[in-house]
Amino acid sequence: MQLIGLLGGMSWQSTMEYYRILNDLVRQRRDGLHSARCLVYSVDFAAIEAMQAEGRWDDAGTVLASAARALEDGGADFIVLCTNTMHRVADQIQRSVTIPLLHLGDTTAAAVKGRHIQTVGLLGTRFTMEQAFYRDRLAAHGLRVVVPSESDQKIVSDIIYDELCLGVVRPESRAAYREIIGKLVDEGAQGVIYGCTEIELLVDQSDSAVPVFPTTRLHCEAAVDRATGPGPVRRPELP
Repeated sequence: MQLIGLLGGMSWQSTMEYYRILNDLVRQRRDGLHSARCLVYSVDFAAIEAMQAEGRWDDAGTVLASAARALEDGGADFIVLCTNTMHRVADQIQRSVTIPLLHLGDTTAAAVKGRHIQTVGLLGTRFTMEQAFYRDRLAAHGLRVVVPSESDQKIVSDIIYDELCLGVVRPESRAAYREIIGKLVDEGAQGVIYGCTEIELLVDQSDSAVPVFPTTRLHCEAAVDRATGPGPVRRPELP
């Protein structure tokens, strides 16, 4: 089994979900006491969030690139960036290491296309919804992406940062998300991407009339496929 390098902490709430899902998937596939081989580098999200707010993406990319090199030096076979928004600097991270970065946008697009969906709604932080980096990655796979209105984007993003990143889950926020999801469906979305790892703490398939794509789980499934599939392991497994 390959060693998965988890680049997380953005927020630690979602990184905890990555760790839980990865280990649960390995246990399901291998039974017994098997668990995922993981190396975790968790950054201080307050510093990253400040860089996001100030538009200092290159600086944030430098921090995450350094963390990625630490994972590679620690023996990771590939890297999983445990956040949608910071895929804004995925290319910068990939250039800093020689091991692969498993891009979340690609794993999500594959799942959407697997359901024969062409138009998909996107929920996430305001950066993910308003900037082109994520939508363009999906569009490169032939997908049409619709996002909420500017006012609804603010609601979605504020709930992520002010509540979910702090572990707060409120029924009122779930109701707001359900309403916004419904608007995306009315605009032609045949499915909805939960494009922020924390969103899965609040809503699931039962909150949408169309198929949803929980990016955390999809990313984890792809990571376990890679880790347990054929291919060389860089270093001997630990006992």
